[in-house]
Amino acid sequence: MQHEMNFRGLPPNCKCYLLHCSKLGTALQWGPGCHNVFMHGYYADHFVLPLPEGHRFPMAKYRLLRDRLAQQLPQVLLQVAPSASDAELVLAHALDYIQAIAAGTLPAAAQREIGFPWSQAMAERARRSVGATIAACRMALREGLAGNLAGGTHHAYADKGSGFCVFNDVAVAARLVQAEGVRGHSAGMAPPLRVAVIDLDVHQGNGTAHIFRGDASVFTLSLHGARNFPFRKEASDLDVELPDGCADDEYLQALEQALDALDQRFAPDLVLYLAGADPHVGDRLGRLALSHDGLEARDRRVFDWAWQRRVPLAFTMAGGYGRDLDDTLQAQLTTWRVAQQYHARWQNVRP
Repeated sequence: MQHEMNFRGLPPNCKCYLLHCSKLGTALQWGPGCHNVFMHGYYADHFVLPLPEGHRFPMAKYRLLRDRLAQQLPQVLLQVAPSASDAELVLAHALDYIQAIAAGTLPAAAQREIGFPWSQAMAERARRSVGATIAACRMALREGLAGNLAGGTHHAYADKGSGFCVFNDVAVAARLVQAEGVRGHSAGMAPPLRVAVIDLDVHQGNGTAHIFRGDASVFTLSLHGARNFPFRKEASDLDVELPDGCADDEYLQALEQALDALDQRFAPDLVLYLAGADPHVGDRLGRLALSHDGLEARDRRVFDWAWQRRVPLAFTMAGGYGRDLDDTLQAQLTTWRVAQQYHARWQNVRP
């Protein structure tokens, strides 16, 4: 997919090189004195899984978000999401579970708990979702910010899936960048990369909390509906439960207090942000009452929290089930627009 090139503010040599790359369709490379004006977003056509007629999951939202980003936010460079390997998935998942997903041999009850019927396409979609978050984390560590057009599959446990989540992309990505950070230092002497998961999907990140329980190198924060799925919640490092009908002011105050607590308890080297659109008042599964302005203020506060501390941030879309799908897409597009603004700040401070 081609993007309209915006060369304003770039040195002449960068302008020529970008134009050359765009014509050839080659990957963009950045030379000395040339900062990346594009924020990376990772997408794969595999995200749009064919489902039985009448299935309640709004699968089309991924393709529609991709199209809107291409049309309305050309500063986002859309890249093909890679497929996560077994060696990557096993950092957070049991090998027999990975193999059962690949072969389609999960027990029927376990497959029903995921919520999608098994197919080769389902298995590959799950791998691409993880691969996109891994790629976004790697790019965020280089450039400050990057995102996944899907992901945020926080209900997946090490040995099972649940709630439309097969593999836990955030858990795998966090463990992988930690492993890569250790390998990058001689004799493995460096402490593990410290990762904060800021989960603002309307549903608690139970799988993520369970995978990282007792792991002092990862801080899990979940701000979610108290009476919403999952009905048996796990203990995150910080859980903030919200009442049904919670609107902008109450939500933003709770978020501010949660970020203050995170600041006092943990100093991350990387933030993984689940920017769910499902706290919106028009969401079928949300039970909260945030406006679009409230969701934008939420996103801006999280991106600013990381920016003020110069902590790289990778983000995922997580949930969004609007009665009117345009509401979900509007919320997601706003997340990307705010992220791009903070990505530009990062480029201004890079050497």
